[in-house]
Amino acid sequence: MIIKSKKKIDKNVLRVFILSIALFHRWVFLSKKGYQETDEAIQTSVITKLKGVSVTNTSESGVLVWGPEDYVIPPQVKTVTLLHPIHIRAFGRCIRKDENSTSTCEIYGWCPTERKYKPQGPLLANAENFTIYIKNFIRFSKFAFSKSNVLKTNDDSYLKKCRYDEELHPYCPIFRLGEITRRAGHNFQDMAAFGGSIGIMIEWDCDLDKGDSRCHPRYHFTRLDISSDKTVAMGFNFRHTRYYKNEAGESYRSLFKVYGVRFNIMVNGKAGKFSIIPTAINVGSGLALMGAVSIRCYSASVKFCLFDKCDNSDTKNKFN
Repeated sequence: MIIKSKKKIDKNVLRVFILSIALFHRWVFLSKKGYQETDEAIQTSVITKLKGVSVTNTSESGVLVWGPEDYVIPPQVKTVTLLHPIHIRAFGRCIRKDENSTSTCEIYGWCPTERKYKPQGPLLANAENFTIYIKNFIRFSKFAFSKSNVLKTNDDSYLKKCRYDEELHPYCPIFRLGEITRRAGHNFQDMAAFGGSIGIMIEWDCDLDKGDSRCHPRYHFTRLDISSDKTVAMGFNFRHTRYYKNEAGESYRSLFKVYGVRFNIMVNGKAGKFSIIPTAINVGSGLALMGAVSIRCYSASVKFCLFDKCDNSDTKNKFN
């Protein structure tokens, strides 16, 4: 019987074994945080406020001062709309052509009917300098953890003068509208004429083993109303009305066809925290894997020797 001792092969087996442990540790515990229990059922609330004033002077409306209460429709919602209004005045009754007319059926409706109009440019030309305040509250109920995207400070003037900056002011959720559309890869003036839809994604990825110091909001912006193929569906518009009466009690209606930029705010997130159960499961899986690796390495070393590929300089032969 011949017994061969293989020092170099044994060293290679040990190296592979150690490397397997290191890779497993790095992948499961560092990259995937396999020692943590996770919560992806984020509870969230978003409050928005838009600020900015503009003055217009048109032949239809004369001089008008526009504030948020005029161009945000509907108010206090998760999506904000900037308006480009077109005024069409309607009267409370329809008049027949003549008293003897019998060829036309009269219906009850608003007159005159809407006229076609194609906007030549945005009405609120300086709207790209308006700002939107996006206040976001989140909660991970599994860990009883709550946070917001607003800086904790005793300085009451902070939100009046700050603007969002990823490096300097990550907890100042006040964005200039022109900057939002720029980050989405588009020009605000081009969008404002016929409207558009911008998606604002707020991502929370929280490692609660390190407290809220590793739980920060990340913002992503994209335009939603276009595809790779340009279609007539691009842009955003809708109609709404305002009603009033004159001194004689007659009803009047102003019909607005509105082109604007709609902001859709979406919040996603997950949180992780140490738990003994996933840790034990992953450690057990790792031990089983390392056992399989060691058997495989031993099998490989035996095959090397069977095919006379051992290092002869480190081989000793013993005969019985």
